[in-house]
Formats: sequence, structure tokens, C-alpha cells
Amino acid sequence: MKLCKAFVMVAPIVLAFMILAVAADAPMLTFKYTTVRVKGATATAVSGINNLGVLVGQYQAKGANPSGGNFSTHGFMLNGTQLTRIDYPHAMQTVCSQINSSGAVVGTFTDSNSATHGFLYNGGKFTEIHGPAKATKSFANGINDNGAIVGSYVDSTGAVHGFLLEGGKYKTLDVPGAILVSQATGINNKGHIVLYWNDANGNTEASLYNGKTYKAISVPNAISTNAMDLDNSDDVVFQWLDGNANYHGALLHDGKYYTFDHPNSLGTYGSGINDNNVVVGYFAPIHTYIGGFTAVYTK
Repeated sequence: MKLCKAFVMVAPIVLAFMILAVAADAPMLTFKYTTVRVKGATATAVSGINNLGVLVGQYQAKGANPSGGNFSTHGFMLNGTQLTRIDYPHAMQTVCSQINSSGAVVGTFTDSNSATHGFLYNGGKFTEIHGPAKATKSFANGINDNGAIVGSYVDSTGAVHGFLLEGGKYKTLDVPGAILVSQATGINNKGHIVLYWNDANGNTEASLYNGKTYKAISVPNAISTNAMDLDNSDDVVFQWLDGNANYHGALLHDGKYYTFDHPNSLGTYGSGINDNNVVVGYFAPIHTYIGGFTAVYTK
């Protein structure tokens, strides 16, 4: 998986130019970027955004890590300029993944035994998302406005399965043809779910699940495609790998694919999307600081 209490952050940097995304036989989209950095952090990643523009993600900070090393990972929620740090009690590290319109956050924490568990953070309270009874590890990745949660779990054989948690009941999600790994990453208010999974060559492919069937949505010409989130129109944001082992963002919008890259970056990773034409993610810069971003896209 990829990279949430003080209330101060560095003001975002609004870049003075825009990036054009190109897709074959499709009109261009323009992406206008804002860089997001948590004050004092050594790295910041934005993972999710709701329709009110509230962000969640994770950051690394200098300081003793209970598992060893000089850096620790924390989750955060950013509402305008108000930063809330979100740390699961007694966890070694916390990652926030997505947020719904009522402010409920899902994510994953690592316990003192280095095992990972999903969680729900709502109204200042944490609830552990264990996964199905046979799960040895769990990850909570997405939540919709109805409170349905998607994620993944590891079974006793080491295989990874997606899950849907709705009405207190789990449903396992395995993409047909997947080899050992199916990860559910986002769910919209229609109950449609995006997943990525391993194919027979060890590469990742992406699918959209409508409750009955799985539709292939891998980025054209990508070596690997990770679908990360979707909006209520079934627009999807991706991370994808090219033939030179470089990562880029991509957007499936109105049935067409658009690639995008944060300026001056060595790699761009799309992570979340809302219904207001905003995608979020993080980028590996030419310099040393990994930063989060929001990007508004327009035609």
C-alpha cells in the first residue's frame, strides 16, 4: 500500500501554469495543480477528497518510529487550512485512504506486531475493520456516502482478496482471472467499485464492478494499471506504469482515457477523485520532497 493533531500546515503552492493531458482521439483536458505539504513533514501524499473539498492522506515526519528508524507515518485530514492529524491509538503507523461527504474516513494502521488492520474514523472515534473471519490482515481503502466500505484482506495462504462491507456483512470480491491478488480501492454512491488485480504475467490490471459483472478498464498501453477511486459518474483515477518503469496519473472521463503528470516530477500517482472535477494524489519530484497535490481538470 502507499504511503492524521496540531493544526498548522504550509500554505499550498498554486502552480502558475497548467498541464495538458493527451489521449488518442480525445479532446484535451487541462489540469491545474495545487501542491499540498504538511508543515514539518518530510513527505506528504494526498489519498482522497470528498465533494466538500476535504482532503485525507498521510505524511512522514522525523522522529522515532516504534518499529525502528528515524521516520514515522501519520494520517491527516485537511479542511481548508485546518489540519487534523489522525493516528490510530497505539499504532506504529497510520494511513488515511478516503473520506465521504459526512467526513467519515477509512484507512489502515500497523499494530505493534507489524500486522495491518483497516479502520473507520468517524466523529473522533475509531472502529477497527477486521475483514472477513478468515482474514489475517486487512486494509480499508474506500467509503461512499451510504457508509459502504471497500478494501482488501489477506487469507492464511497469503492470497489477497477484495471485500465489500455493507450493513455489517462482508462480501469477498475476486476478479475473474486474477492471480492471488484482487484489491478493491474505491466505491461510489451507486455501489460501483474499482479494483486492481494481478494477471498471469505478474502485472496489474484494473476493473469496474457494478455488482454483477467486472468490466476491464486498464489504461491503454500501460504495463500495469492501478485503479484507485471513482466518482458518481464512474469517472476513474489511476496510477499506471509505462514501458520505461515510470509512473503516471490517468483519468477515465466520459469513456476516454487521459494521462497527466505533475510538472517537474519523476513520477505521478493519482489516488482520489470527487464529483467536482478534482483529482488528488502525490508526486515524486526532481528534488527530494515527495508532495501531495490536487488538480482541477477542465476541457
